[in-house]
Amino acid sequence: MTYTQNDIEQVANELITKATSRTLCFYGPMGAGKTTLIKSIVNALGGADAANSPTFGIVNEYHHTDGEILGYHFDCYRLEDETEVLDLGFDEYLDQDVWVFIEWPEKIKTFLPEDNFPIHIAIIDPLTREITL
Repeated sequence: MTYTQNDIEQVANELITKATSRTLCFYGPMGAGKTTLIKSIVNALGGADAANSPTFGIVNEYHHTDGEILGYHFDCYRLEDETEVLDLGFDEYLDQDVWVFIEWPEKIKTFLPEDNFPIHIAIIDPLTREITL
């Protein structure tokens, strides 16, 4: 699926529909738009929070407009060792019945659930991205 920023809401809705798991793993180079796509997905799911990258905090929590937890957003880019994710209580986040969005999942591949839904984003040009599921 190829898209531009103008199509991002439609892409987000389509990904929600196609996802076979609530754990979405976003693969792609820096600047591919992983966080931007996650923002759109959180919005499409009825998120009350403005999604942003948890680069420095590693994990963000998002809520529905009714206050219930919608999901968690992990940015594993800064992790030096994949076991660091265990110090964050990663397994406990996964045990909840909520959405989990993971950027840079290749940095914690040993701890990813088997039923995760991988989303690969490639940069085609400065305005165009391609998703492979």
